[in-house]
Amino acid sequence: MITRKNTRSVRVGKVLIGGKAPISVQSMINTPPEDVPAALDQIARLESAGCELVRMAVPNRESLKSFAEIRKHIGIPLVADIHFDYRLALGALDAGADKIRINPGNIGSPERTRTVLKACEAKQVPIRIGVNGGSIEKEILERYKHPSPEALLESAASHIRICEEAGFDNIVVSIKASDLPVTIEANRLFSDRYDYPLHLGITESGTIRSGSIRSAAGIAAMLAQGIGDTIRVSLSGDPLQEIRVARILLDALNLRRQGVRVISCPGCGRSTYDIAALAEELEDRVAALDKNLTVAVMGCVVNGPGEAREADIAVAGAGPGKLMLFENGNKKALLPLEGIVDRLVELIIKR
Repeated sequence: MITRKNTRSVRVGKVLIGGKAPISVQSMINTPPEDVPAALDQIARLESAGCELVRMAVPNRESLKSFAEIRKHIGIPLVADIHFDYRLALGALDAGADKIRINPGNIGSPERTRTVLKACEAKQVPIRIGVNGGSIEKEILERYKHPSPEALLESAASHIRICEEAGFDNIVVSIKASDLPVTIEANRLFSDRYDYPLHLGITESGTIRSGSIRSAAGIAAMLAQGIGDTIRVSLSGDPLQEIRVARILLDALNLRRQGVRVISCPGCGRSTYDIAALAEELEDRVAALDKNLTVAVMGCVVNGPGEAREADIAVAGAGPGKLMLFENGNKKALLPLEGIVDRLVELIIKR
């Protein structure tokens, strides 16, 4: 049983981060800033998969026009990702940003940061202070020699100090590095010292294969300690995969259930059908269904009946071209392999 640390509650549009709110899942679109239709299509797919907040890069003033247009047409909070130019943060606020993500290490002087804070305060918009291993302030790096957990913590502390001195505490903090142990320890140190909500992730984690493993290892290690209030799994490629991995991760730790949980066995010489293909097709078909169900896809009758007792719906191989169907642990029918996914989807929808 994981006991989460009680942090401050921060409102981002209609989503609460921290406090007693569920751990939220977010992502970032990777469409060109000027391509509004592509962005809206990607955001719609992300939202259908369970994304609750979405971030957009705002690299220049032209992109502010797209940001404003996108904000008008989506139902989930839109976060402006700002680097280098504090004036873009001000423009994003005018364009309807629900949160501003800034890295005070590269946005300029403390005065510029305070200008952004004052504008956020006026609109009651929170900021996310993003501290990355690759952008720690020069003077801090000179003392620590490399992006150590202590260096990351000191960087975060310096930015928080600027906010607190300005009377601003509507803050979410992220501390990320590509090095997993460094990220885990830095977030642990931060959690021991502050009660601001934490955005967890592993930066530059990699592709869908390696990045999913690295992200799961790092984020799960922090979540298991009760640390973290919102997560983003950073993967190269289609951000839709980020949401799927994040949801599976939270489900595996029993921190959140949303949608159908599909479990499957690895298969062995007793298997008489392609377990992986069936399970993957089923996962794709039920990804958008809001049903709190567990479906087991088993290769044979060795472990099949046992898993069936724990699942709401299950199938197990019962000879070439045949599967045994279980519902609520009870044998129901012997079915042909052909068309089995359609039959399972029908049963899931009826529940």
